[in-house]
Amino acid sequence: MRSAHKFKVYDFTDPVTSDTDLPPREQVVAEIVQRLEPFRVDARPITGATVITKDLNIDSLAVMDMVMELEDRFDISIPLNDVAEIHTVDELAEAVLRKVGGR
Repeated sequence: MRSAHKFKVYDFTDPVTSDTDLPPREQVVAEIVQRLEPFRVDARPITGATVITKDLNIDSLAVMDMVMELEDRFDISIPLNDVAEIHTVDELAEAVLRKVGGR
């Protein structure tokens, strides 16, 4: 009786740079919106076009805390000079996705 051969399959894709490891844009936006929800001032929903410091009741310290939470969540680092140029939820999501893709 012959024994069945067992082959070991190796995965040579780099898990750090694999496209499948990138979070979907919607997930990143949802995480940002969730963190910004406590700062909403009226019934208007938080969208990608929401200007973080203008449309919400949030100060710069709270923005930095939120960015640090996102950095920890996605294992990235967004330089302070980049953070200063981010104004909307969409811009923040793009910054996170760029950094995740560039790990």
